[in-house]
Amino acid sequence: MIVNTAQNEPIPGLRKAAILLVSLGEQVSAEILRHFDEEEVQALGREVARMGSVNSEQAEAVLEEFYQMTLAHDFMLKGGLEYARKLLINAFGPEQAKKILDRVVKALGSEMASFDALQKADPQQLAKFIHSEHPQTIALVLSHLNPSQAAALLVSLPPELRADVALRMANLDQISPEIIGKIAGIIGQKLKALGEMSRESYGGVRAVAEMFNRLDSATSKEILDKIEQQEPNLAETIRHLMFVFEDMLLIDPSGIKEVLARVDRKVLTLALKGTSEELKKHFLQNMSKRGAEMLLEDMEALGPVKIKEVEAAQQQIIAIVRQLEAEGVISLKGAVGEQYVV
Repeated sequence: MIVNTAQNEPIPGLRKAAILLVSLGEQVSAEILRHFDEEEVQALGREVARMGSVNSEQAEAVLEEFYQMTLAHDFMLKGGLEYARKLLINAFGPEQAKKILDRVVKALGSEMASFDALQKADPQQLAKFIHSEHPQTIALVLSHLNPSQAAALLVSLPPELRADVALRMANLDQISPEIIGKIAGIIGQKLKALGEMSRESYGGVRAVAEMFNRLDSATSKEILDKIEQQEPNLAETIRHLMFVFEDMLLIDPSGIKEVLARVDRKVLTLALKGTSEELKKHFLQNMSKRGAEMLLEDMEALGPVKIKEVEAAQQQIIAIVRQLEAEGVISLKGAVGEQYVV
């Protein structure tokens, strides 16, 4: 929360918007104002006129909040609320991440409302609904379900349609928000007929990878092979993302102990920095009491670290996990969930 340093009070939203416009300069501000209606432009103009000079502390605070909100919004569009939460925790810590996400979720509330029905829709009715829709619409519906639900629905589609839907789903983040909004509105209207009916984001390669994690290996390989024929680079990216660090929660205690036996302690300390408490506990409870205490002490002593360094450490551990799977020591096969009956 930005406060007025002189009076120690929160800065009103209109004042923050005015400070942002002044800080960004005339040319950028003029471009931004084109997206507002006449009444909003007049209100902002009046606020700028009576605001006077802006001290550097206020300007910096407003710009920092704007940056954080934009970053969170971008994360949510690319990978969903959970993905955004993980990255923001790494970047700003748990408390600040929660505040940022709460503000973004509130700001995007109307955009998210169109898909509120999806998570609670009857599975059989939802399956019938998507089978009659265009592949682009199916991709959008699947991207708003959790990975297990999406995987089950993908399997229920005709085999020749699966790769097409997965491709469209992976490329959803390249479609303009206006088009997404229109499709969402149509889906929302149609789903009202399904009765009383959350996922906050749409599509992207990460969503496809998470969905494939819930498929059996034969089905995911078949679909990936078809995608590779059309877009080899995309198929490789999906394979790279099909096991993310948070998925270590899927590995049983004996598997975690195998990972711990091979991973460098410094790499583990860095990789766990900023992850969920649940994942930390998953590792710590499979270590000796002294080992767990030392790891917590090392993490505390580490201080702030760059996100790219944490992600690099996590990728090293993921590489070890994949090697263990290749050797048959552990299994990464996720639960597909119950199949939908059409």
